[in-house]
Amino acid sequence: MLHSCIFLCGAALMIIELTGSRILAPFLGTSLVVWTSLIGIILASLSLGAWWGGLLADRHPHTRLLGRIVLLSAWATAAIGLSKTWVLDFLQGAGGLHTIAIIATVALFAPAAILLGMVPPFAVRLCLEDRDHGGRTSGSLYAISTIGSIVGTFLAGFVLIAWVGSTAILFITAAFLTLASWLADPAAKALKGASLLLFVLAVFFCRQQDHWLAQQGFLDQDTPYNRVLVYTGKESGSDRLTREMVTGPQGRQSAMYLDDPVELVLPYTRFYRLVEYFRPQARRMLVLGGGGYSFPKYALAHYPEMQIDVVELDPGITQLARSHFGLADHPRLTIFEEDARTFLRKIKQPYDVILCDVFNSHYTIPFHLVTVEAIHLLRSALKPDGVILVNLLASTEGVSSRFYKALRATFQTDFASVQAYAVVDAGDRQLWQNIIIAAGNTAPAHTASDPELLQMLSHALPDPFGEFAPFTDDYAPVDRFLGELSTHRETAEKKDS
Repeated sequence: MLHSCIFLCGAALMIIELTGSRILAPFLGTSLVVWTSLIGIILASLSLGAWWGGLLADRHPHTRLLGRIVLLSAWATAAIGLSKTWVLDFLQGAGGLHTIAIIATVALFAPAAILLGMVPPFAVRLCLEDRDHGGRTSGSLYAISTIGSIVGTFLAGFVLIAWVGSTAILFITAAFLTLASWLADPAAKALKGASLLLFVLAVFFCRQQDHWLAQQGFLDQDTPYNRVLVYTGKESGSDRLTREMVTGPQGRQSAMYLDDPVELVLPYTRFYRLVEYFRPQARRMLVLGGGGYSFPKYALAHYPEMQIDVVELDPGITQLARSHFGLADHPRLTIFEEDARTFLRKIKQPYDVILCDVFNSHYTIPFHLVTVEAIHLLRSALKPDGVILVNLLASTEGVSSRFYKALRATFQTDFASVQAYAVVDAGDRQLWQNIIIAAGNTAPAHTASDPELLQMLSHALPDPFGEFAPFTDDYAPVDRFLGELSTHRETAEKKDS
């Protein structure tokens, strides 16, 4: 019985940790900073729990106390699901990303991790019958705990997160910890039975609430790689109804007019029309990052001879695009579900146009797509007279410009012509906004006649002053730039207020 308890506690710990990344994502993103905080705080909590558990086990080596500790861990796990939204709402904007990530992780996950960390040393003390076999006893128990953690890792990563909502996962885990408590000590059956019943009812309530919210036009769904929010909104100024997709703590990742699913809503997506200026005779287009498939749908409707390949890592995102954003099968559209850089290595026939609209979380493109080595793959996938358009978020001067300047310098290592366009205001150098980088081997010799294209081209940005080190696979400090950006924006907001 005790060995089964150890196994379940080890599995629960890893389920909580992996689910924690999904809980934090809509508020803090999934950057290296957030993952570091989550892993570091849980490890620190386990250390504290191991010390405390060993101390209590020497003083009170009774299965009843262990059962109570495990039951408390079940309630601490359920408390994450009950408190996560208001805790993260309260902390959001209270400081820099590093500070908020640490405080949020301590507040939400440290109690459960401390209690679960107490279990292995307590179990060792209870099972230790003689010193001659102490090593074997402790080794076997820690091995069982580790095997449980392995099972919990694969169960969460491959099954639960893909099929069950984050809040429901926490209540399911709490229910299994209640069972583990009973395995450790069958006493207090009424309390443990009531706890188990409450957690099962909470899972049922979560499922019903998700169903009700979906009927109201709000969807909160975990996919294999993201936690995605889909909801109905109104466009400012026109009051046109939109359907919007959010995968991070800032802005909207995709949007669609309900009365015209093909029309482009977000301003930066309209700037992808620059392909009509840079490559008016394009026939093959590669889009890295599907999202709501806004521009691929537009291109299929407006460029009748264009063959479009879209690379989207997350099949759950593509499914949401089909069910909520009007994506349909088309003979000129091919979708590949794999990592963008892996796909670039396999390209046999080069493209006229490549659009890069891949974001990790918060504001940054995944680092392995912005290095010199990645840019070389992009150039190899492009025809000699082709063009690459890349969407990023930054300012053109100040701390918030460092990612933009480094990325532009990285493209300049492989392309003779690199230009950039501010989506909102080219004159405001401190404004944090979408910027489109256009890279190719040759600049167009013709002029644009379309008024909208002329307006976009008038947003051209000058080359930045100074030298900037390009990103490489060996050193790409994208997350450090993100941390500096978060601190800078928080300071600016406090000054404005």
